[in-house]
Amino acid sequence: MKLSRRVLLAAPAVLAARRPARAGTGPIRIGEINSYSAVPSFTLPYRNGWQLAVAQINAAGGVLGRQIEVISRDDAGKPQDAVRLAGELVEAQKVDLLAGGFLSNVGLALSDYALQNKVLFIAGEPLTDALVWQKGHRYCFRLRPSTYMQAAMLVDEAAKLPAKRWVSVAPNYEYGQSVVKWFQALLTQKRPDVSFVAAQWPALGKIDAGATAAALEEAKPEAILNVTFGADLTNFVRQGNTRGLFENRSVVSVLTGEPEYLDALGEETPEGWIVTGYPWSGDTAPANRDFVDAYRAKFTDRPAMGSVVGYALIHSIAAGITRAGGVGTEAMVDGFAGARFETPFGAAEYRAIDHQSTLGTFVGRTALKDGHGVMVDWHYVDGATALPADAEVRKLRPATP
Repeated sequence: MKLSRRVLLAAPAVLAARRPARAGTGPIRIGEINSYSAVPSFTLPYRNGWQLAVAQINAAGGVLGRQIEVISRDDAGKPQDAVRLAGELVEAQKVDLLAGGFLSNVGLALSDYALQNKVLFIAGEPLTDALVWQKGHRYCFRLRPSTYMQAAMLVDEAAKLPAKRWVSVAPNYEYGQSVVKWFQALLTQKRPDVSFVAAQWPALGKIDAGATAAALEEAKPEAILNVTFGADLTNFVRQGNTRGLFENRSVVSVLTGEPEYLDALGEETPEGWIVTGYPWSGDTAPANRDFVDAYRAKFTDRPAMGSVVGYALIHSIAAGITRAGGVGTEAMVDGFAGARFETPFGAAEYRAIDHQSTLGTFVGRTALKDGHGVMVDWHYVDGATALPADAEVRKLRPATP
């Protein structure tokens, strides 16, 4: 790899600026960036989750005998703000690594910053596959199941449906485009008889739900792939219910089974959708029950999917640093590759081949219970089972330094 003169000249200064944060017995500093003001329904429970994890780890003696300190910033959902904040955290706050992210375009911007500055970035929520495949590199790891993984989990159920005519609705940016691409590709592999006859691509946060529902209805589909979330999802469901869009049609929907989105839908929750999500009260596995109890004791509230992501993110960072034996960037990169960590869903690890975590998620159906949306008939899908073969991953991920 050839390095420019500018990079060679800048590297010693950057390393010198970060070196004090990596030495001694002071706290391990994590620079955390997320879209708190832009997507509070997810990011506020997420913040509760990482705060709980930090408190637990520090009470148990910290990591390598050092306490964890999280310095958090709000990117407002803007990639340029996220990059600016990353620079401030690294250069002024002397953090040892960066973590967080919600939107896929923000996650990609932070990943590029990490590559250019040789800083470790652990992405929590951004789901785009490009983060670990097409634009993957040495300094970026990702926790949550990717768009490919979520699509693969749903396709297993979608392929069982008799429907042949499909339509899709997804936000018109990296995340939405990626989910639709993989869902179509994977479903047609399993069911060559299906076709996708129409697609709607509303701008994120600006869906004209009535017009979108009408356009989908006009295509006379037998099934719908929904990728909207947040306020867009609520508006789309309301208009779809009003217009009868979902009657006698199957709907497969990414993320809709997560508590933060079911709570917003309330009594308008459509029944029978095939979804990914988190049945927080139904999963009685010991790891989840312990997490739920600790979360409710600290915050007097039920956890959401964001809570799980924030909690698991910090535990994964602690495991990676422990395996590395310190907080030097290159040592951490080597330590995170293959690091195993505990989550409310059980053990997971960061794969060495692409830095994708094997954390899975739940697949089930939506239902109404006492006026609230819930997940029923669910099962957990291990993330390791929803990834392509290593040979395919090597084709998708470029050779990077």
